[in-house]
Amino acid sequence: MDFSLSPELRALRDKTRRFIAEQVIPLESDPRQSHHGPDESLRRELVARARAAGLLTPHASREMGGLGLSHVEKAVVFEEAGYSRLGPTALNIHAPDEGNIHLMEEVATPAQKERWLRPQVAGELRSCFAMTEPSPGAGADPSMLQATAVRDGGDYVINGRKWFITGADGADYAIVMARMEDGSATMFLTDMDRPGIVLERNMDAMDACFTGGHGVLRFENLRVPAADVLGEIGKGFRYAQVRLAPARLTHCMRWLGQARRAHDTALDYVRKRHAFGKPLVEHEGVGFMVADNDMDLHTARLHIWHTAWLLDQGEKCNFESSRAKVVCSEAEWRVVDRSVQMLGGQGVTGETPVMRIFTDMRAFRIYDGPSEVHRWSMARKLAHLSEKAEAELLREGGAA
Repeated sequence: MDFSLSPELRALRDKTRRFIAEQVIPLESDPRQSHHGPDESLRRELVARARAAGLLTPHASREMGGLGLSHVEKAVVFEEAGYSRLGPTALNIHAPDEGNIHLMEEVATPAQKERWLRPQVAGELRSCFAMTEPSPGAGADPSMLQATAVRDGGDYVINGRKWFITGADGADYAIVMARMEDGSATMFLTDMDRPGIVLERNMDAMDACFTGGHGVLRFENLRVPAADVLGEIGKGFRYAQVRLAPARLTHCMRWLGQARRAHDTALDYVRKRHAFGKPLVEHEGVGFMVADNDMDLHTARLHIWHTAWLLDQGEKCNFESSRAKVVCSEAEWRVVDRSVQMLGGQGVTGETPVMRIFTDMRAFRIYDGPSEVHRWSMARKLAHLSEKAEAELLREGGAA
């Protein structure tokens, strides 16, 4: 691999870094925020600033109005955007919209793209992805899907309940996963103002960085025209993988920016704060934490760049994205946790951005698959590969 960045990518990285520092970080104290994320007026102001800077929705195709970034290019730009908790919202690369934009580009019909995707790329509307359900429904195991879709004339009628639906409050459209009568799954597109969609409540969550928070949705005889099926009937689980593998990685990219922000804040503090006759950083215990942070940040970045490079080669990367998600979520979390420790009392108050990063990031080890589920999945694949290699050796031995 060539780890050098092209002059164009370095320029885009630096442009994004300046934009975040000058246009976004000053708005972090804006009162138009709540426990459910920035409100719509703040989101629109951030989007307008990114649009004026030529940085809006950089991952979308040029045909749709984006910059058409590759996965490796996204890794560089998304990290810079993630340096502020509002950066992903400004660039229109926040979850779940970033993953939904990718999925729509891959699967949606031309008519669906014009109706939903193009205005979304322009920052004019938001979306949500409705798959996770209360027990006994789908969570880390999507095969437990309970919501149903039944054909009725030219429509499909959807019934079910979803929760932890990021961005549901205020979303303009949803991608809904439902089980068909034959047991397969299908994705459906629906405007959120259709009869039959009920936002029961917003959940009280640790994080407060996602626009619209996390909602509980109920579908009561929601009628969706057959023309609004996303992709083909029965291929919902396959499309979920199209969306989830790259989306896991973009989470890693954005949170790497937040982890770097926490580290930079803590390092600046321990260089200047004195105790017991010298700067804190010169005390071995603190200095070790600074070094460990650097190692974790570098390890996370290498996993991101490598997996992004594989995606750019056309690999599916289900295994690699699981590995990166576990490594990055845990490494970046350690960085933030150490940063809190180095900051002492300031780390557990709003005097610095680190406390907010800490509470926002904790969920990263759970959503898009808990670390334990990814480890379990990886172990199964590794065992299968080992068995396959052993069988191949036996065949070669027999042939000899």
